Order: sequence, then C-alpha cells, then structure tokens
Amino acid sequence: MPWSRIISGIVAIALALVAVLLGGWYFTIMLAIVVFLGQQEYFDLVRTRGILPAAKTTLFLSQVLLVTCTVDSNLVDAVMPIAGTFICFYLLFQPKMATIADVSASIMGLFYVGYLPSYWVRLRSIGTTAISNLPLGGYWPGSLTDILEERNFASLPQGLKITVLTFLCIWAADIGAYTIGKFFGKTRLSDISPKKTVEGAVFGISASLAVALAGAYYLHLPKFLLTGTILGLLIGLASLLGDLTESMLKRDAGVKDSGQLIPGHGGILDRTDSYIFTAPLVYYFVTLILPLF
Repeated sequence: MPWSRIISGIVAIALALVAVLLGGWYFTIMLAIVVFLGQQEYFDLVRTRGILPAAKTTLFLSQVLLVTCTVDSNLVDAVMPIAGTFICFYLLFQPKMATIADVSASIMGLFYVGYLPSYWVRLRSIGTTAISNLPLGGYWPGSLTDILEERNFASLPQGLKITVLTFLCIWAADIGAYTIGKFFGKTRLSDISPKKTVEGAVFGISASLAVALAGAYYLHLPKFLLTGTILGLLIGLASLLGDLTESMLKRDAGVKDSGQLIPGHGGILDRTDSYIFTAPLVYYFVTLILPLF
C-alpha cells in the first residue's frame, strides 16, 4: 500500500473522529464540506454522459438540508420534497429544454449526496444536548478520563457512541475487504468492480460484524449478541452496497476515480462511498429496532 494512501487515510480518520467528538454545528460544517465536494464530483461524473444537471441549485439545497437537519431533524423529510420541486422548477425555465436525464441526475444528486448523508447529523445528534459544553452545541472532554472511564463513558450521548461504533465497523469492513481481496481474493464479486472479490466481501462483512458485536457488548446494548449481529450485518452490507454503487457510476462515466483530491484514494466519493447508505440504516436501527429489545 502506497505511503500516500496510508498517511492520507490516517489524516482523514483523525479529522473524522475530531468532528464526531465535537458534534453540534462543528460536525455539520465538516459534513457540509464533504457533501459539497462529493456532490461536485458526482456532477462531474454526470456531465461525462452529456447530462446537464441543476448543479448549483442542488448544491445549495443540499446545504439547506444539512442546516435544517441540525436545527430540527424532524423538518428534513418535509424539506426534501420541496427541494426536489425547486430543482424541477429551475430546470423547466432553462434556455435549453431539460431532458429526463437532466432531471433524474439532479434529483439523484440531491438524494444520493445530500439527503442520505444528512442522516449522519441525525444519528450524531441523538441525546447530545445534555452534555454540550462548547458554543454551537459542541462537546469536548476535559480529559481522556471523561471518555475512557466506564462510568463517564456510559453518560456520553447515544448518538456519539453509536456514530463512533459505526465508523469503526465501516473501517473494519473496508480494511478487511481490501486486505483479503488483494492477497487472497480469487472469485470476482461483480463486473461492476472487477477488483472486488467474494472473499474480500465476505471478510469485510465479517470484520464489521466482529466489531459491532464487541461494540454492542461494550455499550451494553440489549441482547447484545442479537443487536450486535444485526448492526454489524447492516453496516457491512450497506458499506459494500455504497462501494459498488459508486463503482457503477464511475464505470458508466468511464473514469477510474471520481477525483484526485485525496492522495492515494482518489476523490471524496471514492473515500466516502461506504458511508452514504450506512447512516440511514443505523439511524433507524437505533430509533426503531433497538427500542424493541
């Protein structure tokens, strides 16, 4: 593995952990930057197929979604259809008549790189208001004991703990799939991404499952064997689905990477594709499935 890939990966992980720990508007701002850059890469892919999306309008409305989600997450599901209506309205009055592809690509850009990532804000915000000790709804521990001692750790909000666990599962799935697939993978998983193998995918999902089980035990989730298994499988499968979806987009666009922003990794979408479908599944697991146990 190239050193540039290792170093940039470490930096990205460090920034992600700091943003998650801070929470509040700090987390939203970090996510907004990622969404903005990722959406630009998405529209670059779309334009290679001769499609003319409502890029600027969609970029703006995606930021509105994130801000709304931070102010009141209950309003986001109302803003989403309104934002889609605005995009269609904008395309209707362009000098050149918009095509079905133009409208579809714009709405997909709003949903895929705007609405779905907004669930990270919802997930991180669960139960965070009570421990906020910074302006803008942020949190920073006074010392390591604030987050490492079991008594203090138990008092941290569920959103912070579950978000960190989700990140750990995604990283385990990505690293496991990459390592096993590279050295031991023999069976091609899909023509969409020729380098991905069945062996790598199975090990990646298994790694996510192992981390989720350990996390469920440490976090004292109810019936941790069952809930940890469900969570690990959800994250592992969603991570793989996100990776394959982005590979499909790149394959259709005829490019190897979505961009060149991150040394050794390609673009923002190349690095964050595993996160896109994960957040909504984990959020509804926490809010709808977990309470059943």
